[in-house]
Amino acid sequence: MRCPICRRSVDSSPANKFRPFCSERCQLVDLGTWAGEEYRIEGQTRHDDRGHPDDLKRERLIPNDPKKNRLLH
Repeated sequence: MRCPICRRSVDSSPANKFRPFCSERCQLVDLGTWAGEEYRIEGQTRHDDRGHPDDLKRERLIPNDPKKNRLLH
């Protein structure tokens, strides 16, 4: 198995407390990526039950951003 962050080989035994990552560093890099909302899961847009869908705050893509899926709120 390979670390999803650095691609190094990972010890997949229960002795590796950072599984599926190779180290605490890679685990924290992944957490920071989630916290920074850089990962996206495709799906349908959910609408707030309390208001009309047109009243919801719109998100827009950051122009000329190398990570095309990053959004500004």
